[in-house]
Amino acid sequence: MLLLELSIFPLDKGESVSPYVARCLDIIDRSGVHYRGNSMGTVLEGGYAEVMDVVRQCFEALAVDCNRIECSMKLDYRKGRTNRLEAKIASVEQKLGRKLRT
Repeated sequence: MLLLELSIFPLDKGESVSPYVARCLDIIDRSGVHYRGNSMGTVLEGGYAEVMDVVRQCFEALAVDCNRIECSMKLDYRKGRTNRLEAKIASVEQKLGRKLRT
């Protein structure tokens, strides 16, 4: 199972890019891929092809009216593991003996 951390936004649309981020989050949410958002990006969990297809859709949705797009991705693949979005946090919390503010 693949975890992919994604941050994608236009560089040519001024200081606030939240309408464009919202456009991508709508695609991610409707995709059916398990995900978790945060203030700096979104982590997707799924098979390589399905996760990369979501990234492609986000890029294409921005490319319609954005002349410059920045996209940063970080991948973490672990064969045979699922539900890693929750499991990775739970593992650290178990070692600490307490819940984290996530």
